[in-house]
Amino acid sequence: MASSRSRVGLFVTCLADMFRPEVAFASVKLLEMAGFDVEVPERQTCCGQPAFNSGDRHDSAAIARQTIEAFDGFEYVVGPSGSCIGMLHHYPELFAEGDPWHQRALDLKSRAFEITSFLAQHLDTDKLSSSFSGKVTYHDSCSGLRELGIKRQPRELLSKIPGVQICEMEESETCCGFGGTFCVKYPDISNRMVGNKSENIRATGADTLLAGDLGCLLNMAGKLKREGVNVQARHVVEILADMANTPAIGEAAIGEAEKRS
Repeated sequence: MASSRSRVGLFVTCLADMFRPEVAFASVKLLEMAGFDVEVPERQTCCGQPAFNSGDRHDSAAIARQTIEAFDGFEYVVGPSGSCIGMLHHYPELFAEGDPWHQRALDLKSRAFEITSFLAQHLDTDKLSSSFSGKVTYHDSCSGLRELGIKRQPRELLSKIPGVQICEMEESETCCGFGGTFCVKYPDISNRMVGNKSENIRATGADTLLAGDLGCLLNMAGKLKREGVNVQARHVVEILADMANTPAIGEAAIGEAEKRS
């Protein structure tokens, strides 16, 4: 539990900003529930991962400097993405050890957390009062799992919600095939990987797919929809914050669906 109203800077992420703002709102709700004052710095932008993974260290460093400055002064920096927060942890690699930015990058790294791992440490789970009820299956995103060690935390949080039944899929730790620019460079391989993931999801009998990274969720939701599989895809914070009353990822709002029919 937070002993005082510590300041948390929310790293919104590009995908939440552009495709699923509900994830950011749910994150704010949960962090405030945990006893923190939450702010969203206006100067934040992309974490720089696409440039970093493509070898563009010059632009990656420029993005890192802007992000470091945007979140200067916050006790914690929390984001709903293991992938993006994992990238913040790579910032020190972009600067020589004698460069003042290297130390500032190390400082940011020490304060940057993926949201489920942060909530597992700071949230009194008795405060979780989600009305969600159903069978869910959970996909472990590559960066969150392998870089940040996120595996048990989201499951422990979900286990505190009485209506949730977790149905583990086979190969939950296997990549869904998104991988940022990977799905663009190797579309056939990516499609085969997400196809395998879709089969494993269906085999669980779950009606909702959860994960902690929107990139993975957008990829899997798209494949499930193309295959006509009736499984909703949501970010885990939507369930935890009791904000699953909106259309799932890839689904149109009721009014929009009626217009298209």
